[in-house]
Amino acid sequence: NSKLRHVEKDVLIPQIMRDRAKELCSDKVQAFTKCCQETGILMVVKCRQENTALKDCLVGYYSDPSFYEECKAEYLKQREEYRATGIKKKRQKFTPHV
Repeated sequence: NSKLRHVEKDVLIPQIMRDRAKELCSDKVQAFTKCCQETGILMVVKCRQENTALKDCLVGYYSDPSFYEECKAEYLKQREEYRATGIKKKRQKFTPHV
């Protein structure tokens, strides 16, 4: 049964999308974090470029229908395993296929 409840569509699958997008955009996450650590309270002004690059990367994934379908498939697989075993699996780190 692959019918999704409201909470699955609006909370659980988007959470997987956020986690995976952060992993896929990790170079931009690191650049933004490094900039913030180096500039302190001026980060809003000084790190604008890094922040924009990070947002663009994340939004690119969030708005990609095929990325949503991938994350939905991952969620359904986890749900199926949980229903079969009763054991909640810790999410594995995503490694992109290159």
